[in-house]
Amino acid sequence: MVWIQILLGIVSFLICNEVAIAFYIPGVAPVEFKAGAPIEVKAVKMTSTRTQLPYEYYSLPFCRPKNRTIYKSENLGEVLRGDRIVNTPYEVRMAEDVSCKLLCHSPDSPIHWTTEEQQKVVNRINHEYSVHLLVDNLPCATKVISSDDQYEHGYRLGFTDNGAFINNHLKLILHYHTVNDETYRVVGFEVEPLSIDLSELK
Repeated sequence: MVWIQILLGIVSFLICNEVAIAFYIPGVAPVEFKAGAPIEVKAVKMTSTRTQLPYEYYSLPFCRPKNRTIYKSENLGEVLRGDRIVNTPYEVRMAEDVSCKLLCHSPDSPIHWTTEEQQKVVNRINHEYSVHLLVDNLPCATKVISSDDQYEHGYRLGFTDNGAFINNHLKLILHYHTVNDETYRVVGFEVEPLSIDLSELK
């Protein structure tokens, strides 16, 4: 009986000691946003289940931020995973709905890719690459069409159907928790990708 009490005392001490030495990891704690506050959308990389080769986001000719492209300093884990976290031109604000908005071009002046750039995009689509974005350190996910509660990491760059089609329209859906009347926390990040013909924008 005495030994049992001693063992229980040791276990209790270890549990209490474990709580006492807990520490804060920078960038992991939730961030609180006020309504209308800007929320940065970052890109991580592109990956494929068919290949073992990740690519950085701007290895394809995507729209870039107006000011400058800023890469986040990497830790060892990010280097080993092939992550290259970088800012994007997407503009998102807390608790604000925004209708369709062109990122860096207009229907009258669409983006033009070289033959080499087009072939690179087609090759990635054929290899089923997915794009990974971040909002407040939460990765984006895409709902599987055949299921209401199943998601896959990132969003598909495009799809093939008698040719390769790029998902050039993204619907960014942020799920948030209301902390109080003025502040919110992002708790989920969902992307609905679509491929839209230029004629549909005019």
